[in-house]
Amino acid sequence: MSTSWRMRVLLSLALIAPSAATVFAAEAPATTQAAGEEAETRFLRFVGDSKAGGSLQTSEVTLKNDKGVTVRLVSAVHIGEASYYHELQKSFEDCDAVLYEMVKSRDSGPPVRGQHSDSAVSQLQRFLKDSLNLSFQLDEVDYSPKNFIHADMDAETFQKLQQERGESFAGIFLQSLMRAMSDPSAGRVYDDEPVDLVDFMTRPDGDHQLKLLLARRLGDIEREASGLDMLNGTVILTERNKAVTNALKKAIADGKKNIAIFYGAAHMVELSDRLDLMGFKPVSTTWHTAWDVKIRPDAPSAFMKLMSRTQQMLQEQQ
Repeated sequence: MSTSWRMRVLLSLALIAPSAATVFAAEAPATTQAAGEEAETRFLRFVGDSKAGGSLQTSEVTLKNDKGVTVRLVSAVHIGEASYYHELQKSFEDCDAVLYEMVKSRDSGPPVRGQHSDSAVSQLQRFLKDSLNLSFQLDEVDYSPKNFIHADMDAETFQKLQQERGESFAGIFLQSLMRAMSDPSAGRVYDDEPVDLVDFMTRPDGDHQLKLLLARRLGDIEREASGLDMLNGTVILTERNKAVTNALKKAIADGKKNIAIFYGAAHMVELSDRLDLMGFKPVSTTWHTAWDVKIRPDAPSAFMKLMSRTQQMLQEQQ
């Protein structure tokens, strides 16, 4: 199986799988488009800058019904630029309710900034955060405001349903790997991608080269549905979407008129279908830059940085 497919499988699961608290922009401002400007509603995309760089962006889709209720589907990725989360936090201040995702114990309160988990998915997310010099959502978002409402399954119910169905993160991962291995289209996706490790290691700006490679894969995941369609009907996606839909109906019944659903981008395709059945129609889409992936041609390559660190270690030993 190609490196391309291995990354796509890994990232698709890291994008959606819940940790103790789940949730993957920068200087560039958000951009807005009217509904219908794109042929399809997207929630995650990579936008190139014609210089082998670009940005990974998540959308904020605004929908309204004929009773004057506004719902914003605010997509999130688990790790991103700190400024990305601060921008989203600011946008929530005027909301009557912010329905957020988090698989947590039934009686626990809102998460505390910097809260860590020992789960495999959380460790993967933090490894990616450190490797890509990004921030983790739970380190940047403040969940304590009164308009923040937990709208996800509790950990006890989540685990119970997974056990009843024989569902697990490992099982879904293996299923996705098997599908990836049988895909004849696996291979290099972009013509300007590195052809081998030497090519990758000697390109300028080693820090951003890996970030670019991963950002492109994440941007492709939703459009191709690769690595995500196998989650339809699962506890990890569909059952949690039922939970937030029930929370939305309650918020509307309680008189809330301006509601945000702050959930992982992978949930949004199905959630938008659920909202359509509830009479909500898209009005506009705003894009936020989650990862800044501008390649700096004068920055050292990964090989140059490795050589520099090796030289420094040898000098320290003398």
